[in-house]
Amino acid sequence: MTTQEIVSAVPREGKFNKNAARRVRAKGKVPAVVYGAAEPAVAVEVDPKQIQRILHSETGHNSIFDLEVSGSTAKVMIVDWQYEPIKGKLIHIDFKRIALDKPIRVEVPIQLTGVAIGVKTQGGILDQMLREVEIECLPSDIPNNIPVDVSHLTFGMVLRVSDLPHTSKLRFITSEDKPVAHVVSIKEEVVAAPEAEAAAVAAAPAEPEVVKKGKQETAEAGAAAAPVAEKSEKGGKK
Repeated sequence: MTTQEIVSAVPREGKFNKNAARRVRAKGKVPAVVYGAAEPAVAVEVDPKQIQRILHSETGHNSIFDLEVSGSTAKVMIVDWQYEPIKGKLIHIDFKRIALDKPIRVEVPIQLTGVAIGVKTQGGILDQMLREVEIECLPSDIPNNIPVDVSHLTFGMVLRVSDLPHTSKLRFITSEDKPVAHVVSIKEEVVAAPEAEAAAVAAAPAEPEVVKKGKQETAEAGAAAAPVAEKSEKGGKK
């Protein structure tokens, strides 16, 4: 979906390595790359606040907006973004130039609506296995999400991509047979009572006694050998 947001980008100069990227972030900006539409890729830096605002909007990363670089403006989308794993700050952005008259492929979230019969009357829980579906359409036809009613789902029924609402404006790239959601039973966890645990411990076979080796074993061996030595002496006196 096209938005009115205009993101200003400044071209980056010099070497494009880790040290250069750190210097960009030290200034409070985010290093980025713009490519696509049969034009050369351009390394730029942008304001992270604007990018965060777009990513957290209703259309999210599927938003189409204007990117202004050196006085030239192009329609773009955010196709990749990376966060710093500890502090959660944006560290890199990839923009792709978009032609409004050509279909593009995007991933759109699936929104489940209604309460499944298997949950309402059969005591199950709804398990959503697929969160997003890949589609192809014109940029102006990208939906915010694809809603689907699950109120008819009972145990044993599986909602698939083929059951999602299809229109002539959207072409589904994800396999039509891929499961989206189903109702599963709640597995109760059996916790043993303290008395049962005590009985199980009492019934367990005792561990075999381990004979300690060392001085005790040496002493016992010496004691057993003493009578033999005494008999030998007596035999010698004869």
